[in-house]
Amino acid sequence: MPSAPIKAMIMAAGRGERMRPLTDTTPKPLLPVRGKPLIDWQVAALVRGGFTGLVINTAWLGEQIPAHFSALSSSHFGLQPNQDGREQLSISYSHEGVDFGGALETAGGIARALPLLGDIFWVLAGDVFVPGFEFTQAAAARFAAGNKLAHLWLVPNPAHNPKGDFGLGPDGLALNLPKDDPQPKFTYSTIGLYRRELFDSLPSGNPQGLKAPLAPLLRTAMDNQAVSAELYEGAWTDVGTPARLEELNQTITN
Repeated sequence: MPSAPIKAMIMAAGRGERMRPLTDTTPKPLLPVRGKPLIDWQVAALVRGGFTGLVINTAWLGEQIPAHFSALSSSHFGLQPNQDGREQLSISYSHEGVDFGGALETAGGIARALPLLGDIFWVLAGDVFVPGFEFTQAAAARFAAGNKLAHLWLVPNPAHNPKGDFGLGPDGLALNLPKDDPQPKFTYSTIGLYRRELFDSLPSGNPQGLKAPLAPLLRTAMDNQAVSAELYEGAWTDVGTPARLEELNQTITN
């Protein structure tokens, strides 16, 4: 394992256009799912896995996210203060909206936040609902011991993405398959482990605020056999529309 604790970045800067009018007044990660803000599910899952150093990027209505967490203590997520009284849960922010007037897309946002992250880190979107996913120290240790630039969790294709994103080889490699390739593709869950080297093509810290998508970086790395993956078949929802949010909130869990 790396000498420093592995941190996690939650992507929370998007406008949420498809969720309007709900996102006209509330950033999508703060929309309630089954009684609590969507982003709280991610934070709670990371804390359960022992990952308590978080980085959150913000843009649209971004001031609401730190305000939300400043009103909570670590005990809200099952943690107690350290012996010196400091909160165990540490959240840093990358305020893309304040710094550049808007979101920098996924790779641009990660590159901007790299000074707050370590050499290896988790990334996940703030707008997916995946209540059973486990962020484990074992997964992080396996990734750290290998030489891949990223390890992705893929999911079976939902109705809104029937053709999927990436293939998955029998050797555990993620595959950048052509559109007409008959091999099955799966959808990227937005959850992954990353090495900072994946973002070497972008300026360190992204001081100019360059907007850059993540998929081209991943596809290039896949062509070099530098991305591994696995299939996650638990409950997973991209909370991208009011209808999907309503469906989640109507579902009764055991």
